[in-house]
Amino acid sequence: MSTVAALEKEIKMQLDFLEQFVPQRRLPVSKQKKTIFCGAGDSFASAQLAEVFSQFRAKVRDPLDLIKNRRMLQGHDLYLISISGNTVSNIRLGKLAKRTVAITANGNSKLARACKKTILLKFDSSGIQTSGSISFLASALACLSLVSRYEIRNVSKIYRAAVSAASKISLGGKIYVLGNLYTMPVAMFCAAKLYETVGADAHYERIEQFSHMGLFSTRKGDTVILFDEKNSYNEKLLKTLKNYGLVTKRPCPKTRNLQEQILFFIFVSELIALYAAKKKNRKDCFFIEEKRLRNASSSMIY
Repeated sequence: MSTVAALEKEIKMQLDFLEQFVPQRRLPVSKQKKTIFCGAGDSFASAQLAEVFSQFRAKVRDPLDLIKNRRMLQGHDLYLISISGNTVSNIRLGKLAKRTVAITANGNSKLARACKKTILLKFDSSGIQTSGSISFLASALACLSLVSRYEIRNVSKIYRAAVSAASKISLGGKIYVLGNLYTMPVAMFCAAKLYETVGADAHYERIEQFSHMGLFSTRKGDTVILFDEKNSYNEKLLKTLKNYGLVTKRPCPKTRNLQEQILFFIFVSELIALYAAKKKNRKDCFFIEEKRLRNASSSMIY
């Protein structure tokens, strides 16, 4: 099985995973105020979702920031997110901090052994290394459920809406994914999938900040994808960008539930990358083919 085919399979496997998903026990508010979530790559996006759904009671920190500023750890429980459990920076933090919890799919990993407690992520996979989808969803929902009541329903309906929305998005030029308070972590995840799957020139930015900064790097024909609801500000922004010559897309979740909206945008992010790869007739993801880049990445991560 090719790595693009494996990605497609794992995206669809998320439906069964969601039907069987068991949320974590929610941390008391007093506990959340003394909690830090930490991760890198997709796991950093999961950590950011924990922060925003805790109403910013919990904090998110970059691993190197904590290593260089250890005083930030004092009096806090540190949740270290790593699917493989082999990320060097996280392992180092697991040994440095006193109150640590590993969130990982590998209960025998160095990270799990370095931490005091482990939340084991359980999900099926294709068994082939590919761009993360179901693994990210598992960590994201674990983090989200630690700080808020889990409220996702209508999974099949949300997935069908995402398939419909993603199939209408064609990518051209540079790609800009814009997010709001809740969707910014998913905008980051979306850009990551486009990097990994097709090597796209993708960017992620907050909606307001884009008009001040990222907009000035655009050229006619570039693509702007907006992860937010319909409102007067967004409609003006999309009209303005379209008049300039940019291709604008706003995939619309058909739910008012914030958690379900996040799931919709996660699905859309994965499907956009998948459809782009299939349109280019790719058999393997970009990061698989680019061995030197992958080796450079691995040399820093592991």
